[in-house]
Amino acid sequence: MIRMTLAEVTHAVGGTLQLHGTDTPETVVSGTVDTDSREMGPGSVFVAKPGDATDGHLFVDAAVTAGASLAIVQRPVDALVSQIVVPDAVAALGALAREVVARVRAHGGLQVVGITGSNGKTTTKNLLARILQDEGPTVAPRASFNNEVGAPVTMLRVTEDTRFLVSELGASRPGRIAELAGLITPDIGAVLMVGLAHAGGFGGVEATQKAKTELVQALRPGGTAVLNADDARVAAMAAVAEERGVAVRWFGRGPSADVRAEDVDVTASGTTATILVDGRRLPLHLRVLGEHHVMNALAAITVAQLLGVDPADAIERIGTVEIAERWRMQPLGSERVRVINDAYNASPDSMAAALRTVAQITAPGQRKVAVLGAMTELGEQAGEEHDRIGLQAVRLRYERIVVVGSAARRLYLAAISEGSWDGEAVFFETADEAYDYLMTELRDGDRVLVKSSNAAGLRFLGDRLGESFS
Repeated sequence: MIRMTLAEVTHAVGGTLQLHGTDTPETVVSGTVDTDSREMGPGSVFVAKPGDATDGHLFVDAAVTAGASLAIVQRPVDALVSQIVVPDAVAALGALAREVVARVRAHGGLQVVGITGSNGKTTTKNLLARILQDEGPTVAPRASFNNEVGAPVTMLRVTEDTRFLVSELGASRPGRIAELAGLITPDIGAVLMVGLAHAGGFGGVEATQKAKTELVQALRPGGTAVLNADDARVAAMAAVAEERGVAVRWFGRGPSADVRAEDVDVTASGTTATILVDGRRLPLHLRVLGEHHVMNALAAITVAQLLGVDPADAIERIGTVEIAERWRMQPLGSERVRVINDAYNASPDSMAAALRTVAQITAPGQRKVAVLGAMTELGEQAGEEHDRIGLQAVRLRYERIVVVGSAARRLYLAAISEGSWDGEAVFFETADEAYDYLMTELRDGDRVLVKSSNAAGLRFLGDRLGESFS
């Protein structure tokens, strides 16, 4: 974080300052701002966030021991540190992020990008960050820091030297993207797609579309919306951009896109394509597995070009990225048994894309094995969408479909109904049972997809399988 006095922080968060020891209102803090006491260092600010499982107020002493110079709390605690008491610690975190970004922006050197979409946010963020880091100091989220805590924590990492801030904006409810984007008022907003991820929490895909549109509505006057020309719900956001006086730059695989891809080819070593932009034809080689990541690459290239990066340079840089993120199409194991661990998150769109990818990279004579768990937050559409994925796995001719967890049982039932097989589709209540089965079933040449929502926990099963065959 930039240097700020205790008085300035107090004013920014609208709290009451309680000084400790020799501190005065002019005492300066300038370190990490976080809700995790383990992230503290000299001069850091600890935000004591109440949580479902525990309470950050219990960790103020630990934060001070680690170097924290200030605690933002909802109630005073008995600790040897100055404290700012606020009504809502999470709201205070956001307010401080807004102030810090505004101060850095006032110097004129910071450009801010917001990224949202039902799928692909983290991959696009990582690709864009890789491009921009060669242009100047860049701040981007770790992992999927895209909620009301993770996004402001990322924003607060900016300093006076930061040239680019890339914010990943998730939506747990309607209005959340508007709140997060409102903290930074992005210069550029990229909307990747509108799908069924979290549709249960929004009341349907139309409500999801409305939520993602909040990013376009939050852009600075004179900013640019980077929109997926292939997604009709995203394309409709151009009308909102026009109303706001915001320019539009299109990416996609169709002929109407400003930055588009042709000749896409998926192999076990990655994905190749030809990128067409401004009359140029540029070769792309993505090490990240999956045809669907071409769209994420197009979005990153489009944003980077708006920020002054030549597309050829952007393409060269993203070609060095080996995986999107841990547990996202992550190759594990060995050539003997290759495990693709993609179990950090799952929606119907990403599940279908992962199944297609593994089918595409499996050579003749090798077997395709799908280890699948539940897709969460789909609401009333959950049953139908699990049916659809079960049918797709059968139609893609997966030789083994291993379904794990009671929440995914309907996927298993759909698979056996479609395939009428004798043992090709199996069901287990627990990951341990599935692991024991797979250790007796897998054989040389198998290509194994492990895919589920985060809550299903299959990412750890994927890690375990990868270690067993490494």
